[in-house]
Amino acid sequence: MSQDIIDLNEFMERVQDDKELLLELLDIFSEDSQEKMKNLKVAIQQNDYETVKSIAHSLKGASGNISAKALRQSLMKLEEMGKVNDLGQAPALYQEMEVQLADLFKRIEEIKQEFH
Repeated sequence: MSQDIIDLNEFMERVQDDKELLLELLDIFSEDSQEKMKNLKVAIQQNDYETVKSIAHSLKGASGNISAKALRQSLMKLEEMGKVNDLGQAPALYQEMEVQLADLFKRIEEIKQEFH
């Protein structure tokens, strides 16, 4: 499992080495992102540019908060697609993000094990 899915050093710095806060933020991200990804998939299928842009923006911020840089980059691209009303590449990017998210969830579980 790649350690770079989350930049843990940056994340620890962001939470000022508060492991409890870090774990809480990871839990919130895990719960929130699953529902948003489902809604994002529907929005892409329906060519709903505004919803794609809005959800991508929200998830981009959340992934940035936990220092999940690769996922944040993908969400930035998707948000941009929503802004320019061109979702042609969105389904492929969404599939890529599903893989990134699965890897991220595995990493989150590893971090939880390390910190407990």
